[in-house]
Amino acid sequence: MFRKTLLVLIALSMLMTPLALAQDADKPTIAILRFGRTALNELTRIGILDVLQAYQFINADERALLNEEQDLAGERVTIIWGDGGMDLPTANIMVENALDRGADILLPLMTPVAQIAANLTLDLEQPPLVLFSIVSAPYTAGIADAPCLKPRHIAGTQAQVPFDQIVSLLRLQQPDISKVGTMVDAAAPNSVNGLEQITQYAEALGMAVEAAPITNLSDVPVAAETLLDKGVEAILISSSALEVRGLSAITEAAAQYGVPVYSPAVGNVHRGAHVGAGFDDFYREGVVVGRMLAAHLEGSFDVSSLAINALPSLGVALNLDAAAEADISFSEELLALADYVIEGGESTQDRTPPSLPEMSLEERREADLAFLAELYCTDEMIEEQQAALDAADG
Repeated sequence: MFRKTLLVLIALSMLMTPLALAQDADKPTIAILRFGRTALNELTRIGILDVLQAYQFINADERALLNEEQDLAGERVTIIWGDGGMDLPTANIMVENALDRGADILLPLMTPVAQIAANLTLDLEQPPLVLFSIVSAPYTAGIADAPCLKPRHIAGTQAQVPFDQIVSLLRLQQPDISKVGTMVDAAAPNSVNGLEQITQYAEALGMAVEAAPITNLSDVPVAAETLLDKGVEAILISSSALEVRGLSAITEAAAQYGVPVYSPAVGNVHRGAHVGAGFDDFYREGVVVGRMLAAHLEGSFDVSSLAINALPSLGVALNLDAAAEADISFSEELLALADYVIEGGESTQDRTPPSLPEMSLEERREADLAFLAELYCTDEMIEEQQAALDAADG
């Protein structure tokens, strides 16, 4: 395996994308574009900046400015910021502005921005490199067809939500549960994907699924009441932005029925969800994109040849305070799985800031190139994925 990886590295080290070559003459402009600020995507942003600093693309003084989210005209790179304010029209304008400002590389955070970036750059003659992160459903969103079947200027990492494990927690808490409720925003690919997976895994465990449609924030409390009136025994949100913004309304309604609310984003226990269970490695998301970005900037890897990264993780957190208000008692089995709990207004969450492992730049470069080599799309992989898509369509 090591010999195979080494051979791949040697071959790939001789490759340099046209995009990377074009940047030799000018200092590259990187646009970090998020749908809206959350504690979770803040970890992703930190991961990206940590890698840029480790590779000496930014120095300590420049990092201090970036920590304040100020645009940077640095010695080696220019970095501009964008925030969509959790609003699609604003996010669209944000991406257009980044393109107008001559961004060479777009780093969209969260599915809506990645989808917009992909759509706006698809037909450009010389598109910027797009490296996305915190995207749970890149295929449903139309960003790519499969890990290796995608536009050449697009790569990134999928925050793969383990819905199979999340749904199994419903049985762990309520062994006799027969009906689970969720919501779906048809305009949000991650919500559609969430509904599909919740339905698949719930039905496999003998649970019926009730889905209430939502199109705007005012629909959320109505949808919650509709689900509860239909007798759902738990609500598992599908992770749309509308559900997250309306989470307090969902939990308030559910509390009147003693029904637990599960979120596939662990940190949403801080927003009132009774159970947060889902993808929980947002710092790693930033590090993965940072590795791709650094290799591109150094011209050491053809990023267009990379498969979309996907490494699922499961974290579990419980809000004992919200559960007590709803007269919900957690099972011993679920309590044993919790990484942290909120009780008495205090969280037991480990607040140690994540960081990169200590190593020299040479060691880091070797480790990062080895990681990227594992994502290299061979002709066989491309053919297999295309054949699988053709079979599914047939």
